[in-house]
Amino acid sequence: MEDGRATTTRGGENLLFLTDEQLRQGIEAMFFAYRGFTADPDRILSDMAYGRAHHRAIHFINRAPGTTVNNLLNILGVTKQSLNRVLRTLIEDGLVESRVGKSDKRERHLFLTEDGRTLEGRLSDAQRARMRTAFRDAGPEAVAGFRTVLEAMMDTEMHRTYQRLKESGA
Repeated sequence: MEDGRATTTRGGENLLFLTDEQLRQGIEAMFFAYRGFTADPDRILSDMAYGRAHHRAIHFINRAPGTTVNNLLNILGVTKQSLNRVLRTLIEDGLVESRVGKSDKRERHLFLTEDGRTLEGRLSDAQRARMRTAFRDAGPEAVAGFRTVLEAMMDTEMHRTYQRLKESGA
């Protein structure tokens, strides 16, 4: 057990003894899969002069409406300056609304506007379609294994953040 997560083997194989070549192939597959996963949203965002940072912010604001800027900083793992640039653009363009906290006036709570929710829907629909096809083609056992691998790759704090987000049901 590492980082509080159990390691498992499938089909009697000890997965700790992968060759460097097998690991290289996995790394390359991940790079190319990520390119495919981001290609459709990238095309949609390029027309608006937005990038992946905008997409990630929109995604997680939609996932947890009312999230604070500090929470978003923690989830995204970016600098405050970088996030502020992204948020300023999204707010100016009418996609995100920033509200002052009720109990703590220093906090800013973030919400997608109707236009923001529409854009988020277009971006997520494109990614869901790609994931749905890949998951259907791979089958349920492969999907479970894929999720296990992804979670095992997360460092401890990132995994905690991921778990909190999953458990929030937002």
